[in-house]
Amino acid sequence: MPAIFFGHGNPMNAVSSNAYTDAWRRIGEETPRPRAILCVSAHWFVPGTSVTIGTAPRTIHDFGGFPRELYQVQYPAPGDPELARRVQQMLAPLPVELDESWGLDHGSWSVLCHVYPQADVPVVQLSIDETQPPAFHYEIGRKLAPLRGDGVLVVGSGNLVHNLHAYAWGRHVPEPYDWAIRFEETAKKLLLAGDDQPLVDYESLGRDALLSAPTPDHYLPLLYVIGTRQRDDAVTFPVEGIDGGSVSMLTVQLEPRK
Repeated sequence: MPAIFFGHGNPMNAVSSNAYTDAWRRIGEETPRPRAILCVSAHWFVPGTSVTIGTAPRTIHDFGGFPRELYQVQYPAPGDPELARRVQQMLAPLPVELDESWGLDHGSWSVLCHVYPQADVPVVQLSIDETQPPAFHYEIGRKLAPLRGDGVLVVGSGNLVHNLHAYAWGRHVPEPYDWAIRFEETAKKLLLAGDDQPLVDYESLGRDALLSAPTPDHYLPLLYVIGTRQRDDAVTFPVEGIDGGSVSMLTVQLEPRK
């Protein structure tokens, strides 16, 4: 299976039809059908590492101030307790809690509702431990890499560039900030070169990186995905664009060369 990092952007993408959602739908149509999805979302950013074990994870509307139609969206994908337990075993001796209270937050379902609109692929979410450095998250990706060979689609959902202080909320859509463009181009070059270490140590990439990822939550899901990289993987960017001047919608896909 490939491994994919989605730039999910505005939650309204869940109920919109645009260039981003059209591209997500094409990814679902063109990607080999997975037996399950393991998703790392920017919006489950908590102390400790947990994995959802429920058989029917709830749709979490973890945002405020949006139109009513967004709160009515349900994404009733089943869970996969067997996969959750396997993830727990693969990450040992790291303590991983089997969580029955969390479900699918909008980092997962706002994208997956386009990729797999029938909600018929089981989904398990893995939390991001907010207390750990970037190298920790990259290493978890490395440990989970064998899942790709077993029909599991490893998904990261966040945004390479995510600066909401600079975002154009409801205003005229501005040109992307120069620092956002530069950081995205730097990241793409590193991804294509297979040079992961500067991406792990992203804060050392200077002012552009600090403006693009002022908090780590939306950036770290990328590290889980590139941690699964295999020697023969090709890197492609099936979705590109910067929304509101300061949110990158870049999708990064790793898949075996054909």
